Amino acid sequence: MRIGELAARTGVSIRSLRYYEEHGLLTSTRSASGQRHYTAEEIERVEFIQRMYAAGLSSRTVAELLPCVEAPSEETSDAALERMAQERDRLSAHIDDLIRTRAALDRLMAVNRAHRATLPGA
Repeated sequence: MRIGELAARTGVSIRSLRYYEEHGLLTSTRSASGQRHYTAEEIERVEFIQRMYAAGLSSRTVAELLPCVEAPSEETSDAALERMAQERDRLSAHIDDLIRTRAALDRLMAVNRAHRATLPGA
């Protein structure tokens, strides 16, 4: 199937599919005129990539997890689980940072409200 059909069947933009290919996440064959052609298996691969992105993973991390899909084994499964655990820890740390940042903003807003209450006409 051509790139437009793959995009339609997966709900992913043509631009995104090209990006996946540029980053080694997706492969295609080329026709004599240079058009990309994909197999039906690529639908499932694109859906996998989308699930990984929805989980907050980067292209680099998705590429690291692909061996588990391409050649499932205990070794690749363990490696994928370890990599996902690392990403979860990274996301948890980021969430903690965001919570601290929100608390700092809340404090600034409280100071602003208190100051505003002292202004004439308030």
